[in-house]
Amino acid sequence: MSYLPCVEIEPSSGAANRSVIWLHGLGADGNDFAPLVPHLQLPSHAHVRFVFPHAPQLPVTINGGMRMPAWYDILEMSIDRRVDETQLRQSAAEVIKLIEREIERGIKPEHILLAGFSQGGAVAYEAALTYPQKLCGLLALSTYLATLASIETSPANADLPILIQHGSQDPVVPESLGQQARDWLQQRGYSVTYQTFAMQHQVCGEQVLAINAWLAQHL
Repeated sequence: MSYLPCVEIEPSSGAANRSVIWLHGLGADGNDFAPLVPHLQLPSHAHVRFVFPHAPQLPVTINGGMRMPAWYDILEMSIDRRVDETQLRQSAAEVIKLIEREIERGIKPEHILLAGFSQGGAVAYEAALTYPQKLCGLLALSTYLATLASIETSPANADLPILIQHGSQDPVVPESLGQQARDWLQQRGYSVTYQTFAMQHQVCGEQVLAINAWLAQHL
């Protein structure tokens, strides 16, 4: 079985009993969010393995066809965010393979959390909401639900805890897209916490504190 290449950070003490699989945004790689790990205040019972996969190199239409790390092609920068859904689902399938690997390593599915920033968040939405076993939670950062018109959700994660965070000044992924995902999920009965911060397309210190509080509750 082949897997996406990943940056992995093992727990500082004890064998891993939780896993967080965290997807980067367009043009970045698995190293992008690894420096955040020391700033996460994890509950004492949670010995967390962090898995930061690298996206494949793909030509991206909105960037003139330039090849770069991308989970899928973005075809236009309209508010509707037209994307290559086939590629997005292929990336989600690769993430699901990483989930299965964590289970093989002894982590229960209900102790595996997915996180994703921007484009990576769209893939994390697809993987988490379609996965056939109950997961721990989903952290959706400055992102959007690209497949809301076609996703086939799994009943196993109908009560999945979801934290959506977005910048109120985001010029790349407008906050309206984060709100659209929130509304779509809430209308279908998902447990959604929505938080906004006075920032652009980034992560801020106040946000990290909020992530810590949420992780303490759900990991």
